[in-house]
Amino acid sequence: MSLGRATRLSLLISIFLASTAHATTVGREQDIVDLKLGQRVQVDDGTCPAGQIKEVRGSKMTDKGLVRTASCVARFGPKSK
Repeated sequence: MSLGRATRLSLLISIFLASTAHATTVGREQDIVDLKLGQRVQVDDGTCPAGQIKEVRGSKMTDKGLVRTASCVARFGPKSK
């Protein structure tokens, strides 16, 4: 059975989006370089309560650059070093 061109393209886009959805983890917020709009980076610096990790997001563009927002989110997986 052959997939149509549009179906194959949709499948490739879905795979790409799923693979880029995982956030990168760094040890300090200063280690985040070149944050992009919509990108999420997890910061394991111990500032959030047990079971949570700080997530920094590129939230919006202004004339002065990208605005970052940070919040504590549920930690999934083992704690990084």
